[in-house]
Amino acid sequence: MNVLLVTQYFHPENFKSNDVAFELARKGHEVTVLTSIPDYPQGKFHDGYGVFRRRREVVEGVTVWRTLVIPRGRGGGVRLAMNYLSWAFIASVWAFFMALFHRYDAVIVHQTSPVTQGFPALVVRMLRRCPIYFWVLDLWPESLQAAGGIRNRHVLGFFSWITALMYRHAFKILISSKGFGKSVLEKGDFAGKLVYFPNWAEDVFADPPVPSPEQIAELDRLPEGFRVMFTGNIGEAQDFVHVMEAAKLLHAHTNIKFILIGDGRRRRWVLDYISENGLEDTVYCPGRYPLEMMPAFCSRADVLFLALKDDFIFSLTAPAKLQSYMAMGKPVAAMINGETQKMISEAGCGLTVNAGDSKAFAAAVLELSSREDLAEMGESGYRYFLEHFRKDRCLSRLTELLESQDSVPKRQTL
Repeated sequence: MNVLLVTQYFHPENFKSNDVAFELARKGHEVTVLTSIPDYPQGKFHDGYGVFRRRREVVEGVTVWRTLVIPRGRGGGVRLAMNYLSWAFIASVWAFFMALFHRYDAVIVHQTSPVTQGFPALVVRMLRRCPIYFWVLDLWPESLQAAGGIRNRHVLGFFSWITALMYRHAFKILISSKGFGKSVLEKGDFAGKLVYFPNWAEDVFADPPVPSPEQIAELDRLPEGFRVMFTGNIGEAQDFVHVMEAAKLLHAHTNIKFILIGDGRRRRWVLDYISENGLEDTVYCPGRYPLEMMPAFCSRADVLFLALKDDFIFSLTAPAKLQSYMAMGKPVAAMINGETQKMISEAGCGLTVNAGDSKAFAAAVLELSSREDLAEMGESGYRYFLEHFRKDRCLSRLTELLESQDSVPKRQTL
């Protein structure tokens, strides 16, 4: 089968699109990726890539075409919009010529933000009538409201119309969270297209590498005590306002240490909050480290935590971070609503409180610090991970969808 994967983000950027492409290629499919010159997360082109460098390459048997894009820079609103729109437009033009000279049996859209990533796929389907598998990892226009602060009803209505257009012309709509189904169905009668296709933990979490002596030295610098650790993006959505309020409430409990591994827009704010509130002995921000070191950091934690803001869209979301935490066999503390609460409760792997409730979150962390069943919680989460979120299980499901005899729809018109 000749498969085209459309995604703005691909290797060497760390996204699930990499796993999809490489696994399909390993199973004998001919895979082509239409993507951009990599610029995430630094906001500038990665070393070795550029306007005249490595625009076409073969990576692990996958042919990769990289279109021009305006780099995202520091991620400000205008610059980010230019980044999104430039790729959608240029990649759509590129897709037109690709479809003229190549036949594709299926198109997979790896739809993180923005939803406009789907436009090149629509161009290919218009010319080749091949089915589109639209993998929804971020809801639009809800993300504009929650993360972008957009409230203009005309802007939201326009992007709602675009999203419905994408869903209407998809053969299957793959949703990474069961809660996403509600948003999808609000935009049309798409129940027959919905397929639950969750995220999975990266290989480094499922099969952690042995840390080097240099990495062990970094780990040994972590503070002693009951370690409550976060790994990943320290951003707006992760609600560090209430996380830091909880840390402040626990300041008197000197054995509890919050450790934030990562970087993001809110890291500077977090550092200022620590300084202004005298939390230097409570909250630690070592910085950003390679993905390969995350399992080693997580292994030194007593509890791993996550949080998302009190916004409707986040109640529908199951962040991929949870799968990684479960794969590490550690108990989870979460300040979050909706789908993730249900998942943690079903797995029996930790404690949850409502989003934005810093007092309840502080109480949950304090309770966990005295619990004697943390190992059992972690083991429950690991069992849940093995049953639901193993990469091989998830990607086998995708292969079955692509290879099933009913995967090619009858001729449709745009």
